[in-house]
Amino acid sequence: MNTFTYKFKISSLNNLKKFFENDNCTFNEQQYAFFKAVSKDYSASFYNSGKLVIQGKEISAVVKRLCGEFKIDFEISEEKKNEITEKNYIGIDESGKGDFFGPLIIAGVAVNDGLKKLFTDFGIKDSKKLNDETILKLATKIQKEAKWSIVTINPQKYNELYNSFKNLNKLLAWGHARAIENVLEKAPECTLALSDKFAKDDSVIENALLTKGRNIKLIQRTKGEEDIAVAAASVLARAEFVSKMKYISNNYKLDFPKGASDKVIDCAKAYIKMYGKNRLNEVAKLHFKTMKEL
Repeated sequence: MNTFTYKFKISSLNNLKKFFENDNCTFNEQQYAFFKAVSKDYSASFYNSGKLVIQGKEISAVVKRLCGEFKIDFEISEEKKNEITEKNYIGIDESGKGDFFGPLIIAGVAVNDGLKKLFTDFGIKDSKKLNDETILKLATKIQKEAKWSIVTINPQKYNELYNSFKNLNKLLAWGHARAIENVLEKAPECTLALSDKFAKDDSVIENALLTKGRNIKLIQRTKGEEDIAVAAASVLARAEFVSKMKYISNNYKLDFPKGASDKVIDCAKAYIKMYGKNRLNEVAKLHFKTMKEL
């Protein structure tokens, strides 16, 4: 176990601080947090929202002590840790992150028990396991049945944001946070958002959340697409990416390949010959290593 998250009342601040003081932690300041406690084995951040996040290589011992001290009924097991008990929650995923050409797309889908069963019956799963034709058909079904949001960051906007954030994870967090907020506008009954984990520090999305998003529980998990809600979001995001790639290919009269392969470099050279290097930001993510090869 390397991550533990639990929502406390703000009134627990002094008792939590005392607990980590007794565990020989040092205290640092952290944005959007009351404190960050650091020991040789773990770090623990208590956020202004009341969320406590403990991270480390192996944190079972401190979590057991914490649960005993604060009378938290929590079994430290993979099954318990991965269980989503909320009836209404949001799945979040993105597409286009590893593609030199095209936009970055982040999608959010709200689910309940009925939709989870329906989506399973549809055959929805991680979009990486589906072909484009199937993805486009499934996306239409998802949009018809569920409450959803798609955040499209076209290349020009993407490059502006990257120049501002100077960090891909912060840019991704900005997009994930907006998708969560947008879905909550349509589905305020959701009490949790589940995202595929893309950063070591869980706080990167939490810090980007706005008012509504900070009132729900956020879980970031590796292989998040194993959950049907995140899988549905991955299908929506990929369908939108495929559609946008088709649009720019038609618009610029070039067949833009996905990914960042040699074919991508050849296409980029052809684009520069046709439109000039100064217009590459209209179709490509300029911080990629591909730019150095060009």
